[in-house]
Amino acid sequence: MKAKKSLGQHFLRNASILQKIVDALEVDENDIVVEVGPGHGELTKIITAKKPKKLIVIEKDEELATLLCNTFTNIQIISGDALENLPKLDLSNNWKLIGNIPYYITGRLQRIISELPNPPLQTVLLIQKEVAERISALPPKANLLSSVTNGWATPKYLFTVSRRNFYPIPKVDSAVILLLRNNITANDKYFITTRALFKQPRKKAINNLVDFLEIPKPQAEKIFISCDLPLNIRPQNLSSTDILCLSSKL
Repeated sequence: MKAKKSLGQHFLRNASILQKIVDALEVDENDIVVEVGPGHGELTKIITAKKPKKLIVIEKDEELATLLCNTFTNIQIISGDALENLPKLDLSNNWKLIGNIPYYITGRLQRIISELPNPPLQTVLLIQKEVAERISALPPKANLLSSVTNGWATPKYLFTVSRRNFYPIPKVDSAVILLLRNNITANDKYFITTRALFKQPRKKAINNLVDFLEIPKPQAEKIFISCDLPLNIRPQNLSSTDILCLSSKL
């Protein structure tokens, strides 16, 4: 089936890499697994061999969703947009997420996952290499995407996947990233604070809070001092623990 440019489709054809991606998720018979963008079912077939307790796949392409329905009879197949359907799923128990993600939805998908009441226990994503590097960045190279992610998970860059392993061949290389749910008790205030801190990354973090959360400068200074943070610190030098401290005092 021909790839559709409008959906950002690039199908991974390398069997050994597909196996490595599924192995990274550490699927067992007690797991509920959600796969985003299954395509022709290349990853799906390997996941089903692991015999998880339940497998849910979300495919936006109606033709591919029909193909999956005709190929797999023991899984739940949702035909629709993952960005819209993922928050609707009843995933109250521990669950895991996997997918070959179209480049253009990576940022929004990360935001949606971070806002779920019960984020996945483990997440393995095949995404654009540059985005994977941004997600896994640590201070002094932290950024909005890495800081939002660290509010619920600890990211680990696993390995690079050459563009030559895809059909059609994309313009950039990809990478596989692992996200392990952490114990940070982030809430909405954490994510609001994070977005304010990185609104203008080149500015001092305190000035971003003052400007975008409309906090009086003296109050902001007291908050930074109480968190043992220098008043001239830049956003990229803040850890998730620092942001958590700041948000808890706002």
